[in-house]
Amino acid sequence: DCRQDGSPLGEKGGRAGYLFNATIAGIEEADAVLLIGTNPRQEAPVLNTRIRKIWRNRVVPIGLIGERTDLTYAYHYLGSGPETLAELAGGAASFAETLMKAERPLIILGSGAVARPDGAAILNLAVKAALKAGAVKQDWNGFSVLNTAAARVGGLDIGALPGPQGMNTDQILNGCGSGGIDVVYLLGADEIDMRRLGKAFVIYQGTHGDEGAHRADIILPGSAYTEKFGTYVNVEGRPQTARRAVFPPGDAREDWAIIRAFSEVIGRPLPFNNLHELHQRLYKDVPHLEHIDVVRPADASMLQDLAAAEGKWNAAAFINPVKDFYLTNPIARSSTTMALLSKLRGELTSLQAAE
Repeated sequence: DCRQDGSPLGEKGGRAGYLFNATIAGIEEADAVLLIGTNPRQEAPVLNTRIRKIWRNRVVPIGLIGERTDLTYAYHYLGSGPETLAELAGGAASFAETLMKAERPLIILGSGAVARPDGAAILNLAVKAALKAGAVKQDWNGFSVLNTAAARVGGLDIGALPGPQGMNTDQILNGCGSGGIDVVYLLGADEIDMRRLGKAFVIYQGTHGDEGAHRADIILPGSAYTEKFGTYVNVEGRPQTARRAVFPPGDAREDWAIIRAFSEVIGRPLPFNNLHELHQRLYKDVPHLEHIDVVRPADASMLQDLAAAEGKWNAAAFINPVKDFYLTNPIARSSTTMALLSKLRGELTSLQAAE
């Protein structure tokens, strides 16, 4: 859960650098919206309906930097990439005045803008644009990052990032391809190019037998979300819990139990023996996760650090990360219903293009 250059998303801005700070309900308070490198209709349909609601009820002006697309509401197309964003951050773009006149401008930064090698520089520009527009003030933080991966905010909250001597995803894959890395542990990791793993010995822990499982030398069957107790964190930073509906089949185990057993085997036992002990350590290290269904606002003042950080961006256009709404994760890709919907959608798109 970090940019391709290996640096954590929002490392200098704290949680304010990676949360949807305005909150989902807070969208309805916005009086101007800027979308950067995102298609919320594909990436977060429920969130997109909130934007459509304020557009219909109050004719809120909406600007888009990135790919042109049908969002179900009208918007001002500003440009395709970083150059337009830089102009906006400097106050030169035409939509900049609209944002500055707004009482509660909302800046939504998508993965299509930051999940690229120059992601740090794009993040810097987006924060500058938000501060220039007055989107960050005492009673309103309109700078909001829209993460597409379900586990990303929770992962960032607990610090699941490369350490000082660690490697980012690209470096790991390069190491595997060159033979410098012998063993790779894929913890439900299916959204990578498995061909780049080379001859590395692959251990896969997961549930639905996706790309990672097909490449694996050893499979450790985990539990699906319906088969375990879990804590999930949404884009706002709101912790939520899920209870087990059924027990996992066969030899499958809850993920924490597999990791605890694995740590024993390699001689580095983790300091917990049951779910209660794990939760106690989790809440000690990350206290806000104990407050279920509560959004703890991030310290917005830390965004100043992100604005001060300079970076070099390239002129490549932003590309939206979601290409097929129905096949965005291993669970969906294992569904015959979702496969049929994807096929039907593809046929409809082809017909529309032919017309």
